[in-house]
Amino acid sequence: MVTRDKPFKTALFYIVFALAIAGQTAQTASVRIKDIVSFEGVRDNQLIGYGIVVGLKGTGDDLKSSPYSKETIISMLERLGVNVRDQAKQLKSKNIAAVMVTSDLPPFARHGTRIDVTVSAIGTAKDLLGGTLLVTPLVGADGAVYAVSQGPVATNAFNAGGKSGSSITKGVPTSGKITNGAIIEKEVGFELKNTYTLNMSLHNPDFTTAKRIAIAINKSTKAKLAEALDPSTVRLIIPPEHRQKPLSFITQIEQLMVTPDQPAKVVIDEQNGVIVMGQNVRISTVAISHGNLTIKITETPQVAQPNPFSNTGETKVVERSSITISEGDDNKLTVLSEGVSLQELVNGLNALGVTPRDMITILQNIKAAGALQAELEVK
Repeated sequence: MVTRDKPFKTALFYIVFALAIAGQTAQTASVRIKDIVSFEGVRDNQLIGYGIVVGLKGTGDDLKSSPYSKETIISMLERLGVNVRDQAKQLKSKNIAAVMVTSDLPPFARHGTRIDVTVSAIGTAKDLLGGTLLVTPLVGADGAVYAVSQGPVATNAFNAGGKSGSSITKGVPTSGKITNGAIIEKEVGFELKNTYTLNMSLHNPDFTTAKRIAIAINKSTKAKLAEALDPSTVRLIIPPEHRQKPLSFITQIEQLMVTPDQPAKVVIDEQNGVIVMGQNVRISTVAISHGNLTIKITETPQVAQPNPFSNTGETKVVERSSITISEGDDNKLTVLSEGVSLQELVNGLNALGVTPRDMITILQNIKAAGALQAELEVK
């Protein structure tokens, strides 16, 4: 049976709306500056490296299908004084796997500090369980080596199979982690000491929010130390008395409270049936009619047999289709007045008894009619 108005994830849909309505009735909460901005220079850096995992129990790369694995192990053995290049064709081990190693270099990470790494197979390996990553340099975007990784790979997954071909897999056994598996060898050059200015980048760029941050800082410090340069950047001047030790001043700025401004926006995830609205969404005068058209298609299998004592024909199963179209007689029309709020909009649509799918269509048509005074984003 197929229906046009098929509800899905209704509970999640109305939970999202309930949270939005609750935000509408209360004043927008203030947040700390540290929760909505990032300081320039205080950021992670991505590292990557190519390595080899050894010690696998027959779940590694097929050297015939993964020539890079074979070349890697041959080159590594040569550097260790073992020459196997003449016997390369005889290498059939499945206990090794070529992998990519990735990690994030935290800000202000010092020489000798350990960081976590992620190991991911790139060849035909089926499982990295029990393997050990050999020494792997990790490089940054500039090609310089910032860390070196090595250690046993831990996976929270497994892969098991029988001789008949049946198998079971939990998680992703071709990817694992090494906790504290890399040692930082090079630091990223950035010092807060003797810093005269800092730029703060807003996570959600907005003119009003940037201006409010600058006003809050200037009001707290009783000096014009902050200036909103654009919707995403606020420049902060470090006072002369804090330039030798700016940490305490930055901590003070981070704890200041600001009320971020929110644009009028409606986000629709049509695939999952989720709608999220900002509290500033407004609707102009518009009339909405909701039709309850349902199409039901029922497939009933029946057996067709030849006539008795017939020498021709054969027994077959055929499908008999039944189509029913139902159009509700209790269609309603509702009128939304000028400038209705989010809560009034939801109440009006709920009064029509619409489903999540219908509500998405109604909002799209309200926008098309020019009555939705907000940005509509459909994912």
